[in-house]
Amino acid sequence: MSLADILSPSDIAAALRDCQAPDSFSPKKFFQISGMSKKSSSQLKEIFRILDNDQSGFIEEDELKYFLQRFDCGARVLTTSETKTFLAAADHDGDGKIGAEGINFFIYR
Repeated sequence: MSLADILSPSDIAAALRDCQAPDSFSPKKFFQISGMSKKSSSQLKEIFRILDNDQSGFIEEDELKYFLQRFDCGARVLTTSETKTFLAAADHDGDGKIGAEGINFFIYR
């Protein structure tokens, strides 16, 4: 299964276009434009599984900087400040990594 099986390819493209410039990435806005914010909890868990590159059950900072490239391999890498801001917003227990529940919490709050 791929992200395009869950999210509309045109919505993914629009979300990536919105944050092409360095330091323009807003997780909340990306989730809205891509359609992630409209998905069920089970669909978000599947998206999370796809984004969790090493299948550890968590998205760590090293994986997070390549977040946009998981949607399109030609997308840019998140800047250090974008990565840290995203991690701080979605890491609700402060352990330095994001679990599937962290993404759900972040999207639905």
